[in-house]
Amino acid sequence: MGTPDVLRLVTAATTTALLATLAAACAARDDWAPEALLLGDVSVSRHEIERGRQVYAEYCVGCHGARGDGRGPAARMLEPPPRDFTKGIFKFAGVPSGTLPHDEDLERIIARGLFPSAMPDFPLLDAADRRAVVQYLKTFSPRWASSRPGARIVPTDDPFADDDAGGIQRGRHLYHGIAECWSCHPSYASRAEISAFARTDGRTVDSFRDAMFAPVPKPSDWGFDIVPPDFPVEGVKSGSSLEDLYRTIASGVGGTAMPTWRESLPENDIWALVHYVRSLVVMDRATLARLRRTIGAPAHSTAAVSAPPAARPDLTPPSPHERGELAENP
Repeated sequence: MGTPDVLRLVTAATTTALLATLAAACAARDDWAPEALLLGDVSVSRHEIERGRQVYAEYCVGCHGARGDGRGPAARMLEPPPRDFTKGIFKFAGVPSGTLPHDEDLERIIARGLFPSAMPDFPLLDAADRRAVVQYLKTFSPRWASSRPGARIVPTDDPFADDDAGGIQRGRHLYHGIAECWSCHPSYASRAEISAFARTDGRTVDSFRDAMFAPVPKPSDWGFDIVPPDFPVEGVKSGSSLEDLYRTIASGVGGTAMPTWRESLPENDIWALVHYVRSLVVMDRATLARLRRTIGAPAHSTAAVSAPPAARPDLTPPSPHERGELAENP
């Protein structure tokens, strides 16, 4: 058999596998009967759900799977794993952590992606396609039929709009003081500075965690650990503008240890944290290196304690065929 014949066979096999995957996606959810469904707080027509199913089958099934469980063909190769929509838990939304997001939250993620994860942006999808696929992915979880989205958390006026330096200074104190962000995220202050912040707040710090200049892996509602970001190195997946950071800090991150800070901290303090985290996100490498030397942190503190790739107990190991190996004769 010549090379062209082999290539034709490989192409045919690949095409067959792709069509089978898409067919499974299209057949996975065909159990709705009404002409319109109430999903969250939105009435959705059967026609729109069908449109969303077609979009999902073309762009989403490879990672998120035909049943929306995050077990698509590419899932084993991705870190962090694709979102499991069947749980009805979403990390990034302008609502209190743990509550259902609004459509605009999910549409924003689809349009912009979640850099640097494997979730890309989809500028090729128009607004109608984004809205339709959002409605379709809601059909994977029963939460959308029984619950409503959480109360919207909308940014208030920024008190540091004309005083970025003041916001950064106050935010640095809060990050290493009352908010204790460094208990999960890396510390960007020395032990002496953290003790001084605590004394100013009328508190004492009795001990410091090991590897305090690196993030700590934390359990998540998906059954695997999530590593909080080291902001100068990784940024923030949900966006790094002041408005994006306000939404993430005020709302928290669903399914993780990151709490909802709205009503736990005064608005001025939330905005101060926003400005401080933004200063970390935009910090250049030379400035970061100087900061680490000043506070006594290792030059590569993040790599020292980063968690291994997330374990997915719900994903079976690849078969010998999938690994490219030849199985023994049965």
